[in-house]
Amino acid sequence: MKEKQEFIKKFCIKYNLNSDEKISYMDLVTEIGELGKELIKGTDYGNKDFEKTNNLESEIGDTIFSLICLCNRLDIDMDKALDNVIQKYINRFAKKGDIGSGN
Repeated sequence: MKEKQEFIKKFCIKYNLNSDEKISYMDLVTEIGELGKELIKGTDYGNKDFEKTNNLESEIGDTIFSLICLCNRLDIDMDKALDNVIQKYINRFAKKGDIGSGN
């Protein structure tokens, strides 16, 4: 993941795609919305079982790209963040039998 994160950092510099954290966050939320729209389309708005749409992979890619851009803007190491959350879930499961944050 570090290699992709560094590649995107350089890519954004090269193509002048760096934004402040507020814009990066809004980009991420927008992409999540577009991903949600593809998921809804995949069920014909709840009328059938899910089928992948032609744009689903692209929307997931856009969402991941936007998340990486936000992490880069905030100087967050995605490998470390993911390792930490996995450990948090392991600890929760060991303690209470599930990974949910509720009581």
